Amino acid sequence: MADSAYILILDDDADVATAAQMLLRRRHGKVATLTDPAHMRATLAERVPDVVLLDFNFTPGRIDGAEGLAMLDLLRSQARPPAVIALTAYADVPLAVEALKRGASDFITKPWDNARLVAAVDSALARRSASAPAASSALMGESNAMRDVKAMVASVGPTEANVMILGENGVGKELVARAIHHASRRAAATFMAVDMGALPESTFESELFGHRRGAFTDAKADRAGRFQAARGGSLFLDEIGNMPLAGQAKLLTALERREVTPIGADRPEAIDVRIVSATNLDEVRLFDPAVFRPDLLFRLNTIVIRVPPLRERAGDVPALLRHYLDAYQLQYQRPARAVDAGALDRLCSYPWPGNVRALRHACERAVILGTGAEYAFADFGLGAAMAPPKAVTEDFKLGALERDTIAAALEQAKGNISLAARLLGVSRAALYRKLGKHGI
Repeated sequence: MADSAYILILDDDADVATAAQMLLRRRHGKVATLTDPAHMRATLAERVPDVVLLDFNFTPGRIDGAEGLAMLDLLRSQARPPAVIALTAYADVPLAVEALKRGASDFITKPWDNARLVAAVDSALARRSASAPAASSALMGESNAMRDVKAMVASVGPTEANVMILGENGVGKELVARAIHHASRRAAATFMAVDMGALPESTFESELFGHRRGAFTDAKADRAGRFQAARGGSLFLDEIGNMPLAGQAKLLTALERREVTPIGADRPEAIDVRIVSATNLDEVRLFDPAVFRPDLLFRLNTIVIRVPPLRERAGDVPALLRHYLDAYQLQYQRPARAVDAGALDRLCSYPWPGNVRALRHACERAVILGTGAEYAFADFGLGAAMAPPKAVTEDFKLGALERDTIAAALEQAKGNISLAARLLGVSRAALYRKLGKHGI
């Protein structure tokens, strides 16, 4: 159980709110409900949630969604805003699209599919964690490697070329994708991120391409897919390397034809989105046809941006440390402190296996637990610097390393799959596939 997560459900229908609460509290530390939006300011004064499931109409007879949009604006105005998932009726898809444009991270139609709701909340939590406390930090740094990334973003941003972003977990691939969107002619339109590895195969087409009323048992009204909801903007396909091959084939067809056919529809709909994708697969695996279709790869990687791991740009560490320490000192109302010179040397030479994400967590820990006049190395909770990598031998296999890493994450998470997936930086669906692959 991710006991640090705080989820708030705001819906004037107490039965709906309770149903969502019962579903989510099995997986997360605190799930609260609120039926009266007038109490939201007092709730935020106590603690800002990590994720808010937000209904958009509260007054009987109101169907315009203005109350929900005003609440969305309030939530987005917080110093560290929560991720907001819009809860809408089937007829409210245009309202959900407007909510996405104003900062909501996702939308769920009621009545919802339980697996879809759980996946949306897990994804929202992961993305909020990855982007805190400031999105701009991912592109901080003046190392040659980061200058190359910034130059690529500035160069390809204004074009319509599809971009694939490669990099290890924690380097900030989504934030590079957002920078590309903001540098494009589509910047005023929607940026929609989809965790491709978390989409269940059974609802893959419905989620991406939409469906028509009556297309299947629970299809009670027309529903727009992600390609339609992001029309005019950018669609970020994250964890693309974790997609099953069947899903890859369907995505390829949509990209080749520049159109999608909602389930149950008798004619296709043209799509107008710019595709940015990302994966943490190494390029050997990415170019393995058994893992990723070469024809789909050809469609996605018109431009490739490789985001360097932090160990390859150690000169950027001091600026990142200062950025995060300042941000957390402000957030937790702690006094400003410098990093001890000896500690700074050790932090700069630390290999940072979790990259910028790990550095951010270490800074938060130091701000909360550090007690000295200056930050000491021990305050960051990193232990001794990692030993140099061993020489590769016959027994030193990548598969064995992956299996051992997964086993260690499961042990640390006490068997909780969601928490283990977050520790590893992969989706739950991807982790399940790896468990099957290694027989764990």
